Amino acid sequence: MESAVQAYQEGGIIAYPTEAVFGLGCDPTNQAAVEKLLSIKQRPIEKGLILLAANYSQLLPFVDDSLIPQDKRFSVLSRWPDGITQVLPAKADVPAFLTGKFSSIAVRVTSQPDVVALCNEVNGPIVSTSANLTGHEPARTASDVKQNLGELVDFIVEGDTLGFTQPSKIIDGLTGEVFRT
Repeated sequence: MESAVQAYQEGGIIAYPTEAVFGLGCDPTNQAAVEKLLSIKQRPIEKGLILLAANYSQLLPFVDDSLIPQDKRFSVLSRWPDGITQVLPAKADVPAFLTGKFSSIAVRVTSQPDVVALCNEVNGPIVSTSANLTGHEPARTASDVKQNLGELVDFIVEGDTLGFTQPSKIIDGLTGEVFRT
């Protein structure tokens, strides 16, 4: 994990297992790292990115928690960990390189042990997007990442996904509207 933390802190791109597929990530506060990630993915900045964390408190610098009504709070928090990415109100100072064209941010809390360890080591979330070029199948193993993106990433975490069959469902955390099943 030390090498993954070092890559994160140096603005590197890390590939790591999530619930169903491998993700590509970096420090969400490092604009150059995020732009490098978007370039590798060939992903338009307007789409926004997901932040993956070990716990909800790691997301609070990015989520405007004051805009989550008390009657929705239990629903939002009870959907985690794993499998559900929620689109929540973003704090006003969250940069567009994370939110894209939206005033919200997509976030998920996971129990995947490698991601939890990394997020706890850096005391914050990691950007999370599937480890693939846009339009291609996401990598499901570290070997897939090495084969398809090896030279483009700075570190690959050699772990296993949680075995889910589909990438996370993406929903509006406040209304329940489904954006991706």
